[in-house]
Amino acid sequence: MSDMRPSVLITCNESVRNTYLSTVELQRLEVFADWSWFECEGGGIYEAQEDLEQSAALVARLDGVDALVVCHGAPRLNAAMMDKTRGLKIVGELEGDRFAARIDLDAAWQHGIRVVDTTNGSSYPVAEWALALILISLKQAGAHFRRIIAGQTDRDAKLMAKMSGVLKGKRVGLIGCGHMGRRLIKLLEPFENEIWVHDPYLPREMAEVVGFVQTTLDNVLSQCDVVVCLAPLTPATEGMLAAREFGLLRPGAVFVNVSRGKVVDSQALIGRLKKGDIAAGIEAFDPEPFPPDSEILQLENAFLSPHFGAVTGEQGRHEFFCLMVDESARFFQGHETWYDLTPRSQANRQGDQPA
Repeated sequence: MSDMRPSVLITCNESVRNTYLSTVELQRLEVFADWSWFECEGGGIYEAQEDLEQSAALVARLDGVDALVVCHGAPRLNAAMMDKTRGLKIVGELEGDRFAARIDLDAAWQHGIRVVDTTNGSSYPVAEWALALILISLKQAGAHFRRIIAGQTDRDAKLMAKMSGVLKGKRVGLIGCGHMGRRLIKLLEPFENEIWVHDPYLPREMAEVVGFVQTTLDNVLSQCDVVVCLAPLTPATEGMLAAREFGLLRPGAVFVNVSRGKVVDSQALIGRLKKGDIAAGIEAFDPEPFPPDSEILQLENAFLSPHFGAVTGEQGRHEFFCLMVDESARFFQGHETWYDLTPRSQANRQGDQPA
């Protein structure tokens, strides 16, 4: 190994090694770095494994490593482990851990180690599905489909009269504007929408740079034709959309949830849908899966999907590692990384007050 080439260690289980690390992306990584794989088994998608022997073995492997990539199976990289490393400059979470269970963020920042996170690879397909749900709901397509499979194949004039129509020119409100929200804004560009956003964790300057109105939750709910929930589930957002909030939606509005079911009070949503004056596209519901006796299954103005927006098969899994290779290339070429974990993003994920 040349002393001039950075060393990248990827620690994960065998399943991640076989399904996420594509040959094409590994070849891209090899252009500018030497890499190796440290196999770790245990833990879960969102939890670090706790085998002390594997943690000790990982520390031994970190000597001389410049970059560490962690994913499913990896032990938590804590302050004591960082104290024993020499030269570690950047750590990246590949996929699955949106709450940094595998990385002690405060310790990493204190050690001057950059931390990046490419779990946003799933934001692309979720944003696409959010757009699809908007279009489906504007056309009340779910209700038309229910009629057709029930044998009523003619067009229903009363149902068509309830349609909100086209997306072009509508005011679209986003509750939360992280990676998914910003992807969705780009997808909405051809529709010439006015975009309103409620997200207390966004830097103020982002509104001007991206091109949206940054406003209150009540304004988004009461003054937008389409409202899309993209907020992460945290102690601060659990149940944030309840009866009062759904009461603010204007008649004819469309509500889409592609975040987490528990952000929404399900009974409050059902109550508003039963009035028949709004439509909804529901990708996430509480509880999941949809209970077979839930009233929402009978509501023609609700289009339901089984929380599968992020599922894309092999190509989607490769996307996470593609983003990580991009981040590594930027870092080792002396450029700024794009997906840093910061005190602000940490506060967002934990539901704390914005930093």
